[in-house]
Amino acid sequence: MTVKEVMTKDVAACWADMNLAEATALMCDKDCGALPVIAAEGEITGMLMDRDICIGLGTRNVRSSDINVADVLQDHVLSCKPSDDVHHVALQLMRVRKVRRLPVVNDESRLEGIVSMDDIVRNAQPDGEMGSVVSYGDVVSSLQAIYSRNKPLEANPAVA
Repeated sequence: MTVKEVMTKDVAACWADMNLAEATALMCDKDCGALPVIAAEGEITGMLMDRDICIGLGTRNVRSSDINVADVLQDHVLSCKPSDDVHHVALQLMRVRKVRRLPVVNDESRLEGIVSMDDIVRNAQPDGEMGSVVSYGDVVSSLQAIYSRNKPLEANPAVA
């Protein structure tokens, strides 16, 4: 099963110069907890999580309209491609790096969608009916790895 088969294609995105009040309103309007951050040239430069907004605001004594997305954005982007295998690439990267969402990008690093644990859970099959799909057991073991309290392992650079 490929990432393209399970990913969410209609994805809201934001820009680094957008303020946190605007980004929060967009998350609320689109009912999501993460926004890919897009550069002027169209490539993805980061992922803004609801947690980033919370920590960004909780550690500063300023209004959300006075802080830009760039001020709270992490400096690395994990992603996968639409043609990647869900089990061997996306799920493995999520386990190792302890993330629940990955932007899906094309060869030019342009956003094509997002694959989340929610997408994978919705497409999982009972363990006995596996074949080329992700099993319930794979999902549970991946969630256990993501939610464990130890630090993320370094991902294989060839995967990211």
